Amino acid sequence: MPVWTAIGGVSALLTVLIGAFAAHGLEARLDEKALGWIDTAVRYQMFHALALIALGILGRAQERSLDITLAGYAFTLGTLLFCGLLYVMALGAPRVFGAVVPVGGLAFMVGWVFFIRYAWRAMG
Repeated sequence: MPVWTAIGGVSALLTVLIGAFAAHGLEARLDEKALGWIDTAVRYQMFHALALIALGILGRAQERSLDITLAGYAFTLGTLLFCGLLYVMALGAPRVFGAVVPVGGLAFMVGWVFFIRYAWRAMG
C-alpha cells in the first residue's frame, strides 16, 4: 500500500514546514494559546505521518489488508480534522470548529484500533 507511505511522507513534510513557519513567522503574531494549538497539531500530525509510513511498509508485506486500509483512512481523517482544525483555529477561524476537533481525535483512536487488530492477527 504505497499510498499510505506517500501520504505519510507528504504529511511529515507539511509538519516540518508548518512547525518552522509557526516558530519563525507566526511567533510574534499569535498568542500563547494559538501557538499551543499549533504545537499540539504538529506533534500529532508527525506521530500519525510516521504511523502512515509504517502502514505503507506493512502493507507491502501483505496483500491488501482491510485493517491497514481502514487504519490509513482513519489516520488521514484524524490529521485533517484534528490537526487541520487546530491550525485554522490558531490562525483565526471561529472557535466553533473546536467542537469538531475531538472527532479527529476519535479518528486517530479508531486508526490505532485497526493497527492493533492488524498486528494481533499477524501474530497468529
